[in-house]
Amino acid sequence: MAALCESFTLCGLGPGAGVGLGGGLLALEPGPEPDHVLLTDRGRTATLFKVSDQKPLGCWSVKHRQIITCPVVCNFETHEYVAVHDDKVLRIWKNQDINLDKVFKATLSADVYRIHSLPNGGPVVLFKGGGVRTLDVLLEAPQQEIENIISDEVIKWSEAFIEGQQHILMFATEKDGDFFVYVQKLKTNSLHKYQLEQQELSKPTSFTAYIKNQMITLLCLYSNYSVYKVLIPLQQNTEDEQQTLPKSLLLNLSVSGSVLKATSFVVLDKDHVAVLGSLAASGEESKECLTIWNTKFQTLQTSKELPLGTSGQLWCYEEKFFFTHGKVLTVMMYKCETSSLAAAVGKLKDSQTPDVSSFVDWNTLGNEELVASPQSQPSVALKSESKMTLRSKRNTVAKVQPDTLSVGQRLIKLKDVSTTVFEEELRQLMSKAQMPDFQATIGCVITALVNRCKTNPKYYPQNLLLQIVQTRDLSYSLCPDLMAVALEKKDVHLLQICLQRFPDIPEEIIYACLQVFLSISEACLQRTDVNLESISSYIDTEFDDKEVKTEVVENGFNAELEQDICDSKSPEETRVPGDGESCPVGPQKAALLNAVLSSAYSETFILPHLKNLPAQQAVLFLRYLYYLHVKCSEKIDTTLPGKHSPAINQIVDWMCLLLDAHFTVMVMLPEARELLSKLHKFVRAQVRFYSELNKIEGSLQELQRLNHQKDCQTYSIEVLELI
Repeated sequence: MAALCESFTLCGLGPGAGVGLGGGLLALEPGPEPDHVLLTDRGRTATLFKVSDQKPLGCWSVKHRQIITCPVVCNFETHEYVAVHDDKVLRIWKNQDINLDKVFKATLSADVYRIHSLPNGGPVVLFKGGGVRTLDVLLEAPQQEIENIISDEVIKWSEAFIEGQQHILMFATEKDGDFFVYVQKLKTNSLHKYQLEQQELSKPTSFTAYIKNQMITLLCLYSNYSVYKVLIPLQQNTEDEQQTLPKSLLLNLSVSGSVLKATSFVVLDKDHVAVLGSLAASGEESKECLTIWNTKFQTLQTSKELPLGTSGQLWCYEEKFFFTHGKVLTVMMYKCETSSLAAAVGKLKDSQTPDVSSFVDWNTLGNEELVASPQSQPSVALKSESKMTLRSKRNTVAKVQPDTLSVGQRLIKLKDVSTTVFEEELRQLMSKAQMPDFQATIGCVITALVNRCKTNPKYYPQNLLLQIVQTRDLSYSLCPDLMAVALEKKDVHLLQICLQRFPDIPEEIIYACLQVFLSISEACLQRTDVNLESISSYIDTEFDDKEVKTEVVENGFNAELEQDICDSKSPEETRVPGDGESCPVGPQKAALLNAVLSSAYSETFILPHLKNLPAQQAVLFLRYLYYLHVKCSEKIDTTLPGKHSPAINQIVDWMCLLLDAHFTVMVMLPEARELLSKLHKFVRAQVRFYSELNKIEGSLQELQRLNHQKDCQTYSIEVLELI
């Protein structure tokens, strides 16, 4: 089973991208750390990115009129970067270097095709003539003569591997329509040459390979849009004259009669490959897409349309795809699980959209598939069973009491009953706390309620749903449609409870809740039942349309500092005399926003959604975050009292997220500029305050040491001078 997951933009590729990638990408290589990648453009620039933060960590360029001709790689042993420009000029530098004109330089005697860097073996340099040198050997004598092995052949592809203690370099060449494969073992300095079996009317356009159990598996994408497999044993007894390698068809890239015109592909595991190309049905315009194929069962597992077009390049590192999409470099996560026939033919449910049957023990809940699929026909199933059952057995079944029926059977019987009977029966089901697979039963019950809400828009059992969520340990994955229905109904109380109790809510749903909470009016919220536990200790729940009173709290700042922090006020805000900063939202909305702040999320996945938040809502949310930050700073332990109250690190993280997503917009909005200024002053004041504390830290530690040494038995007064 394979699936394409969330995607995000790593960087722009246009002239205004700011990272020198306007000319397109030459290559993408792994960086010095697991989360880092090196991008080399088709010009003068190489950029190091941290993928999870989507930001550049370093950028280096060669001089004008120089061109990087070989992708930049990282030397994993020395944490240096290695590049070649103008075919023969080798450059080596470190992170702290800025000007490449001042770093190590060596001019080589032959043109370089590619540098491959191995984690435990250092970089390996492949020359255009087929010669191979390790970087260490090459640096001993940069002008050493490099042999020409392939004469008139042209290198089309190369890759390096580690198998055991062996370092292996493999490359494919072409001459007059014939293709050859070379395997170079660096340790023994042995070279084997093979010829690929010819294919009528088609030729290889792309290659990839992997090694397992001393066997190289070379995959070739041909111009007839088929993938062929070639096996090359690493153990060769003699250096015989070149052998012809037979190939076997691995995969036909066709979908319902339409051919996927592939441009590049990568191997994901032994049963899956990813292919980038364009697919066109007869009479329709071709559409570029990213696909994952199961090579074991010859099936298309999943695909993603790319309407903005691609460059035809595809890279894969750490279960992430990297490809250009329009004018940006896109990162897309994927997952591959153990290959099975059910997954290959699409009968295995995707874990992202779990079915009720996924959580059911068939031995105890039997027939749950009927509940999971409203389209199933129970009457047909019962009819089929009756044909295979003895008359005596049918008589026994007819006498079965409702208590002995499985959960699935009982829910089927409740399909057409009245609402009152329906809810009463569901409560009886949930009351059997000792029964096996209790969580699965609750999931089935919620699914039944949600399905009834979908079929009957007027039906919405809010109290029953709240009771279930508040009293049971559930998760989003157990009932994924529940929050979707609550969002549709704008049931903010249920959404609040779900945010507080569900540990696995997707970022898309968290953002949807935030948008609903910010958009709903204060007047409407005053008539809504909301849990105020998270704000009752620092916001007065007596809400008034004109102002929101706040608790008076002693703080560690002096009056002058407070005046410096809050020396300006926007016209929209009202200040309560003597009560300090007023809350920009009502208590109900504050409690709902606190539920969002306390939810678990990934910055990578939620940031793209936050960029879609309307500007006015973003400003209001930032005002509330600023208010919370001030409140936290008034406390000695910087912790807000109350149950489900957000921590200061959560508040700061959300402020950073919101500013990252909307900083340009907020700078342009007049009503936001003053808020940004206040944020700047507040942070500056806190930095100054903690800086003063750091200055006396040594003196306080010395004072503590002196107090431990002295044991005063009688009353005494001591004066200590801090210098």
